[in-house]
Amino acid sequence: MLLPKVRLLVAALWAGSLWAVGYLVAPTLFATLNDRILAGTIAGSLFHAEAMLSLGCGVAMGLLLWLATPDWTPRRRRTVLLLIVAMVMCTVVSHFGLQPMMAELRSTGLADEAVKNRFGMLHGISSVIFLVQSLLAGWLVWKQA
Repeated sequence: MLLPKVRLLVAALWAGSLWAVGYLVAPTLFATLNDRILAGTIAGSLFHAEAMLSLGCGVAMGLLLWLATPDWTPRRRRTVLLLIVAMVMCTVVSHFGLQPMMAELRSTGLADEAVKNRFGMLHGISSVIFLVQSLLAGWLVWKQA
């Protein structure tokens, strides 16, 4: 009886943190701070913390799924496992793949048009990955009920 509630709590924490940071806090930073570099630095720190939380939630959800009661069908278990793996992979690709490339471009300065375009492309890809992860998070919460 306790395990399903803990699973729902972790799924809700994961989804809520994604949605709060990505769709509320980060846009608010850029809308209210005049210094876009400062806003980007703070947003980057928040997204780093979010990535670490996502990895932790992914591990916790995996353990909770492993401990899941036998009343779950194999199909439901597989679906939830795939959602967890897909969400963790979104974090890994974005945080450990795209973010370092974006940081490197940012450190060289975005005055050069080619660098600016490459940064924009990587940011766009990262945003799409974040959107996919956010939708998967909603599905993950839904599957806990």
